[in-house]
Amino acid sequence: MSKSDKYCVIMAGGIGSRFWPLSTQKFPKQFQDILGTGRTMIQQTYDRISKMIPDENIFVITNTEYVSLSHQQLPEIPEDNVVGEPLMKNTAACNLYMANKIAEINPDATMVVLPADHLILKEDVFLEKLELAFQQASTHDYLVTLGITPTRPDTGYGYIQFVDKKDSDYFKVKTFTEKPILELAKSFLESGDFLWNAGIFIWSVKSIHNAFEMHLPEMTQHFTACEYNAESEKSCIELIYPKVQKISIDNGILEKAKNVYVIPADLGWSDLGTWTSVFENSEKDENNNSINIKSALTYDSEGNIIHVKNNSKAIVIDGLKDYIVVDTEKVLLICPREHDQLIKEYVLDLKSLKKGDKFM
Repeated sequence: MSKSDKYCVIMAGGIGSRFWPLSTQKFPKQFQDILGTGRTMIQQTYDRISKMIPDENIFVITNTEYVSLSHQQLPEIPEDNVVGEPLMKNTAACNLYMANKIAEINPDATMVVLPADHLILKEDVFLEKLELAFQQASTHDYLVTLGITPTRPDTGYGYIQFVDKKDSDYFKVKTFTEKPILELAKSFLESGDFLWNAGIFIWSVKSIHNAFEMHLPEMTQHFTACEYNAESEKSCIELIYPKVQKISIDNGILEKAKNVYVIPADLGWSDLGTWTSVFENSEKDENNNSINIKSALTYDSEGNIIHVKNNSKAIVIDGLKDYIVVDTEKVLLICPREHDQLIKEYVLDLKSLKKGDKFM
């Protein structure tokens, strides 16, 4: 297929609450340089995909609040290609919205949908697998996803089970499982026919439209009311969004569809969704501490992640093991690394305090 029939949608609307207090409502993690590479997460996502897809075919869907931030960080993308959602409605609505916009421009388009905040170390493998996905999705009525070869029984990821057929590069999907309990995750790993769900999807606009018509007909109906890439689009979207169901693309479409295929991929992937995942992917000192500033002294301390926003501050840590220490302008977080899944709960509890919102 030609380069001009390939499109990309970068989803950049989340607030990354598991990554608080660095990721905040005003400045979510996808717009931050978390690993100190010199490029933010959304910029790295763009850098990867721009090797395959021209700038005019790359779109960003984000919250209205982050449209100007997206423009600042991705000046290469045409201004009209950065789209703001008036409300957070999970991932089904934004996928249909963008499929409609792209279909209006090119009814023969095949699109890849990428989360803005993922780390992919093996970029060559990623582009190679994506090429295969585009090939399959453009020539068959397939909804394709990339599945990550799991390295541990992680309870923070969704899992994809596939039907094994020998000597193939892609497989029919049998089941999707949302974040399982540990025992289940262990059995998935042992069985060998499960992959992590990375939330990377590839489909033609025709195939995804058919899937929405079949499985989410009411949502499809709402979105047909709008004229896309026209002056009236914005006001129409603002009108329909309050009526649209809040559901993920996984629950709404992929778990029900019979034409979902997965391409297993070892990408050096992480969704950098938690402080533990950042710890695993960052450089460590001789005591296995991940520290983002030079003016830190540690004594009898190991396995910690220490992230300080103010570079002019000195940090002294003594006798701490396997902890998360994050210091921002408004918040100091200190908790065991194994409690990183509880950070969402800390955020909710803090919100319930008087004037607690100012810490978000």
